[in-house]
Amino acid sequence: MTFLSRKISTCWKLLLAGALAWGCAGPAQAAYPDKPVRLVVGFSPGGTTDIAARVIAAELGNILKQSFVVENKPGAGSNLAAEHVVRSNPDGYTLFVIAVTSAINQTLYKNLNFDIVKDFAPVGLLIRSPNVLVVNPSLPVHNVKELVDYAKKNPGKLAFASAGTGGSTHMAGELFKLQAGIDMLHVPYRGSAPAMTDLIGGQVQLSFDNMPSAWQHVQTGKLRALAVTTKERSASAPDLPSMAESGFPEFDVSAWFGLVAPAGTPKDVIEKLNAAVNQALAMPSVRERFDAMGAVAAPTTPEQFGQYIKSEVEIWGEVVKASGATAN
Repeated sequence: MTFLSRKISTCWKLLLAGALAWGCAGPAQAAYPDKPVRLVVGFSPGGTTDIAARVIAAELGNILKQSFVVENKPGAGSNLAAEHVVRSNPDGYTLFVIAVTSAINQTLYKNLNFDIVKDFAPVGLLIRSPNVLVVNPSLPVHNVKELVDYAKKNPGKLAFASAGTGGSTHMAGELFKLQAGIDMLHVPYRGSAPAMTDLIGGQVQLSFDNMPSAWQHVQTGKLRALAVTTKERSASAPDLPSMAESGFPEFDVSAWFGLVAPAGTPKDVIEKLNAAVNQALAMPSVRERFDAMGAVAAPTTPEQFGQYIKSEVEIWGEVVKASGATAN
């Protein structure tokens, strides 16, 4: 064999080896997302977390040209859903629709199998919303002062509903009990929708529900709103006083909702999701829909959202300890 023939033969062998190696490695990774993405919600359908998830899922599907499917896994104040996502592959195809509840749960529950700061990769904040103090219209009160007076005259006879143990709807009630010096029974539900159903039916008397899920019932007259739980009034209900105006200057509770992925999810996937989320939140139609529910779109970077989650864990940790509330 001549030198040239040997050289050509060697080149072909190298090319063949390279081709075989490429074949064994499989095709190049398809651009994300190349299959449906699951958005796991820790509450039953109809509540604010579920509503926010469905609004953003539809827009993410349009932007990224792939299906984004909302999956409800209620239980343990959203902890079951959070743990499910933590155990999922960190590939961007299983996301958790996180809420302020998870920041509260970090202190409220003593034996969690995950840490929301360490075990999740933040994608971005979606919306913020005040809670609203609503009562069944049969309750003979029309403002916060009358509610406090009624509670003091009827100790232990009022029951307040929440979307689940540990959420802002629960802790707002505990904070109110603490600051007003009253006794009320906490009745947790698996989401805002069943809590509102029982409140309207009179099985419980009041709730500090998220504005997006409660406001529709206020507008139809099924519930009576007494105050928003933030220090300032809500632009969605400018005539409704705040808790601060109602005699509780240090009362300031709001809800927030966002997206996180399991820790270890590739950075480029997180960045692509964040860009799509922020693009959706900038759409006038999306902003108008959230505004109508009493919520405000709140785009962030993943880093900003991560810092926000960490600060919320610290803030709510202090409230949980002060209230003495616990959950198992």
